[in-house]
Amino acid sequence: MIVRQLVRQSRQLRALPRQSRILSRFSSTETTGQTPVQTIVAEQAPQLETPAPAVAVPEPGTSGAQEKLDPNTLRRIKFHSLGSDVTGVYRPESLLKNPPKATDVTLEMLLANQTHLGHSTSRWNPQNSRYIFGIREGTHIISLDITAAYLRRAAKIVEEVAFRGGLVLFAGTRKGQKRAVVRAAELAQGYHIFERWIPGSLTNGQQILGHCDKKIVNGLDETIEDLWKEELEGYRALKPDLVVCLNPVENVVLLHECGLNNVPTIGIIDTDADPTRVTYPIPANDDSLRSVTLIAGVLGRAGEAGQQRRLALARKGEWTYKLMQPLRQQVEETTLETGEGQTPEASQEVVSEEVPSEGSPLDKPKEEASKDDE
Repeated sequence: MIVRQLVRQSRQLRALPRQSRILSRFSSTETTGQTPVQTIVAEQAPQLETPAPAVAVPEPGTSGAQEKLDPNTLRRIKFHSLGSDVTGVYRPESLLKNPPKATDVTLEMLLANQTHLGHSTSRWNPQNSRYIFGIREGTHIISLDITAAYLRRAAKIVEEVAFRGGLVLFAGTRKGQKRAVVRAAELAQGYHIFERWIPGSLTNGQQILGHCDKKIVNGLDETIEDLWKEELEGYRALKPDLVVCLNPVENVVLLHECGLNNVPTIGIIDTDADPTRVTYPIPANDDSLRSVTLIAGVLGRAGEAGQQRRLALARKGEWTYKLMQPLRQQVEETTLETGEGQTPEASQEVVSEEVPSEGSPLDKPKEEASKDDE
């Protein structure tokens, strides 16, 4: 205790002269003299007496053609002319509104849309080893060279099926894939499904899809209304000629039914999926919406090109598919025109029997005809 008190007293004694010095500095009335500082002022250059003429700058959006517009339109034009023009900006809607063609797909485009990202190494399927480029931070990286090649092959298949007049079905049942599936089906003039696949739609299609409406179109895809309505009610349920599945992991039943009915399939195969379930796999990332939208848009654009080729030949009178067999009502109309239940071939045969040709055995007597036979 004694030592602490001594230390405190010594500190207080040291602080006294400092405080006195500070107080004396502020309490003194002496004026300190300031040394004059000489500043050199540069002489200004003489200004010109005649000022420069002012140039009138035209305001943006006030040209001669725009002066006739109303004030609201001029105000809108002036507002949009402000600011700077930004280029090279990513717009997510561009893949839906204007998807690229298969020939325009590049490795940079695939890389930007995250098609190279796979799953972790613990979830991989060994059958996808030929599609894997390498491993980075515990995640498999898909080879974009193989993805681009397989995507172009699938686009060619979709184009040829659409060119032959086939039915293309786009299926994507994951959350967020609805817009991409609908847009691809609109381009390819096909069909789409973005909800749960009903089991048995292909193997037992007559019971599940038999109540759906059917229509008949001509070669130019023009609907023929109110004709053969009774015959279409008993017509069998149609099956797709090609199925494009954007998430094969959740649609195993769909792929199994397609295999039983010999329907070819195209699917996006990630590193955890089974590539043997689809006919034409496309190794890519099926979890990214940008990746799925890009692939669906490319396939839809390919189907659009096939439909345009088919319609161009149809306008010239050439058909790229086998025509449908005539229905019962059409056959009855032809029989009524030819005669009493006889086809045109049968009527021609009857006429040839009634009018014999010259030099036939019917013109000769029966005895002469028998001699000739002997």
